[in-house]
Amino acid sequence: MKKISTWMIALAFLLSAAGGRADTPKVGDKAPAFEAKDQDGKTWKLSDLAGKQVTLLYFYPKDDTPGCTKEACGLRDRMADLKKDNVQVLGVSFDDGESHKKFIDKHSLNFPLLVDTDGKIADQYGARMPNKNMARRVSFLIGKDGMIAHVTDNPGADVHLNEMKDAVANLVKK
Repeated sequence: MKKISTWMIALAFLLSAAGGRADTPKVGDKAPAFEAKDQDGKTWKLSDLAGKQVTLLYFYPKDDTPGCTKEACGLRDRMADLKKDNVQVLGVSFDDGESHKKFIDKHSLNFPLLVDTDGKIADQYGARMPNKNMARRVSFLIGKDGMIAHVTDNPGADVHLNEMKDAVANLVKK
């Protein structure tokens, strides 16, 4: 009896962890299409950026927390180089537009933060933390061709900043 209940618990855990969550796209995959509003209500579509700009789409857990602030401010401070390389940065979290506005104002962020309160975009990119309404720290560099050029899936903000800097440089060289 103990063996059966252990097996059922394990099965239930696996099913709940997998339910509704896509796998994280990998390098070479087509980036999942999305449409979302930013902190000001402006609609952003990945398809509108295709063929025009490289997109750095980064997911983060929560506005104005230490690691998320470090990553956002690091991107803010590198924005001149990112613009020179024709990269559009888009941050995504489960926070609402008002929270995003406060975060942007408090830290003088110079790029849009997309509202994903229902987690639809996070789910498309496999970025939702298991059993939470929160994204984990994962970044996607999407080429002008709409393909994933680089993925950083690591909880460290510094890792994201350094890897994405190198990945942008490598993509621009091509």
